Amino acid sequence: MDVHVLSNQELERFKRELLDEIRSMLSQSTDESTAKQWLRSAEVRKMLGISPGTLQNLRVNGTLPYRKIGGSMFYARQDIERMMKGGCANG
Repeated sequence: MDVHVLSNQELERFKRELLDEIRSMLSQSTDESTAKQWLRSAEVRKMLGISPGTLQNLRVNGTLPYRKIGGSMFYARQDIERMMKGGCANG
């Protein structure tokens, strides 16, 4: 397994590029009034183009709030959009 150490600058650049792509995808999504208010994990991963592990990290570190109902996790669309705009989704 190759290991490549990234500098802080490279990580920051990757973060900016990733957020720009996600913002672009969100802006192309359907009109908010017709869009679902709550999304399941799979829908969020598909919408953001992220892995299950990345979504878990967003939950664990408090970046993206969620509600667990039964065995399913749900995410508010407005929290996802707020996170992508760079604001804290927790308020």
